[in-house]
Amino acid sequence: MAFNLLDAVKSYLPGDIISKAAGYLGESENSVARGLDAAVPLSLAGIIQKAEAGGADTIFNFAKQAYNSGILQNFAGTFSHSGGGIPASAPGLLTGIFGNNFGGIANALSSNLGLKGSTSSALFGSIVPLILGLLGKHAVDNNLSAGGLSSFLGGQKSAVLGSLPAGFDVTKLYPLHSPASHHMAPAPATVEPPKGNLLLWVIAGLFFLCIMWWLMRSCNGEKHEETAATEMVAHEEKHDTTAVTMISPAHESLKLTLPNGVEINAFKGGIEDELIAFIKDSTKIAGKDNWFDFTELNFKFGTAEIVPESRVEIDNIIQILKAFPKVKIKIGGYTDKVGEEAANVKLSYERANAVTKALQDEGVGAQVVKAEGYGSQYAKYPATAPEEDRIKDRRVAVSVREK
Repeated sequence: MAFNLLDAVKSYLPGDIISKAAGYLGESENSVARGLDAAVPLSLAGIIQKAEAGGADTIFNFAKQAYNSGILQNFAGTFSHSGGGIPASAPGLLTGIFGNNFGGIANALSSNLGLKGSTSSALFGSIVPLILGLLGKHAVDNNLSAGGLSSFLGGQKSAVLGSLPAGFDVTKLYPLHSPASHHMAPAPATVEPPKGNLLLWVIAGLFFLCIMWWLMRSCNGEKHEETAATEMVAHEEKHDTTAVTMISPAHESLKLTLPNGVEINAFKGGIEDELIAFIKDSTKIAGKDNWFDFTELNFKFGTAEIVPESRVEIDNIIQILKAFPKVKIKIGGYTDKVGEEAANVKLSYERANAVTKALQDEGVGAQVVKAEGYGSQYAKYPATAPEEDRIKDRRVAVSVREK
C-alpha cells in the first residue's frame, strides 16, 4: 500500500492531542483543529516547494535530523512542559524551509482563522518537525536518497494542495525561486501580503521567529537565591534582547580569544561573552548573586538528555574553564510551576547534573562545586500564566563561585 504522507501526519493528531494542544496554547479545541487543518498542508507545501527549488539535500538532512530526535515516539510531549515542549530544533527548521516567508505564512494562518500569533507559530513549530520526522522514517525504511525523497514529495503534491482550506494561496505565500517550482498550483482563494512593503514582511518574519525562539527555550528564567528584585528585572530584560538577536540575520557573532590562545565562536551578549567579561572584571565579586543563562542548550523531550546540536555552549564553557583554572562554578536547573513539584525538582536536578557530567567528561569537573535542581522554587509566574511568561522560568544557568 502506497504511503500517504497527509494521512500519516493526521494519524498523530487524534482528538486527545488536539485537546492537549488547546490547553497548552490557550485556544479552543475547535480553533486548534482548524489551525492544524491548515498548518499541515501549508507546511507540506513549503517543504515540497523547498525540495523542488533546489533544496532536496536540505530537506533530506532535516528529515534525518528530525527522525533521529525521537519526535515520532513522543509527539504528545510537544504540547506539555513535562514532555519537553515544542522541539528545540523548530526555529532552525522553519528558517531553513520558509526563510523570510515564515512571517507572512504564520500571519496568514492567524488572520484567516483568528488565532493568536504565538499559536500559529507553535503549530508550525510542532507540525514541521513531525512531518520531517515521518519523511526521515520513510527515507530510512525505503533506503531513499535525497533525490528519491524529493521524488516521493512530488508525488504527494496534488493531494497536499487539494487539502488546503479556502483562503490560502501558495503562489502568494511561497514566492517561486526556480523554474522547477512553477508547477505549484494555487488554492481556491488568495491571502496576499501588501505589495510594495517588503520591509514590513521581513520584520513580520523576524517577529514570528522571535515568538518561536521563546516557545523553544527549554531553560529560561530569572535570577535567584536572594538576588534583589531590581537585578532580576534587569537580568530578564537583558536576555529578552539577546533572544531577539539570536534569531535575527543581523545577529552579531564573536570570536573570543581565551588567555591560553584558544578561540571560541560565540555571540555578543551570549553566556560565553558575559561569563568571560565577569571573570576578567576585578570589580565583579564571585558568589551566589551572579548567574549566566544557557540560551542554546536544549534537552530531549522530558529528559535530561542533551540534544547534541545544542552542545556548543557547553563545549565553550569547557574551554573557558580550562583557560581560567582557578574559576569554580555552580550549575542550577529550573522549571516553571506547571506539574508536580517533586517531578520538577527531579528533572531540574537531572538537567543540571547532565551539564555537570558533560564538564566532568572533558576534565573540568573539579571546577564545578555543585549541581542543584530548584524546580519551580524561584519561578516568577503562576502555572496559569501564559506560555510566553512561564517559559521565562525554565532554564539552566551557571554561577561563578570562585575566580
